[in-house]
Amino acid sequence: MEIIKTQLADLFVIKPRVFSDERGEFFESYNQKEFCEKVTNVEFVQDNHSFSKSGVLRGIHLQKKPFEQGKLVRAIRGEIYDVAVDLRKNSPTFLQYFAINLSSNNKLQLWIPEGFGHGFLTLSESAEVAYKATNYYSKESEITIKYDDSNIGIKWPEVKTLIISSKDKKGISTSELKF
Repeated sequence: MEIIKTQLADLFVIKPRVFSDERGEFFESYNQKEFCEKVTNVEFVQDNHSFSKSGVLRGIHLQKKPFEQGKLVRAIRGEIYDVAVDLRKNSPTFLQYFAINLSSNNKLQLWIPEGFGHGFLTLSESAEVAYKATNYYSKESEITIKYDDSNIGIKWPEVKTLIISSKDKKGISTSELKF
């Protein structure tokens, strides 16, 4: 796997080695030994899978301590505009974001460490997103940040129809965050 540093501390794009021939393709989507040697030493405890229609925007989500989650995200079908926001108060890149298109075609993955918010917008007709998490889901510790928070200034791609859940519409501003 190729590890690509981003401008945000501890946030990496993972590009797998893809083997193609007349039969199709093969690649390792995850190898714990290699991931821990090249990225960070983590233990994944939960795998999540979501399906979204075109124009669905999910996020920005995170969990507060002690239930913070690191996530390894990939699109297994379709294409998404994936966003990670550094919400670690003492980080030099606090409130900065990184965005990348993840798709079943490019096979890229995004490692999002604990303390980051995460969201995505479905760009294709539909998309299936799978991600590994380093901690279990905890409803009580869940935080939703406004997808259009002016302190972050995410430039989301334009889509024909934007679909956002009522929960995500009620997200808080980063100025309301309590650490």
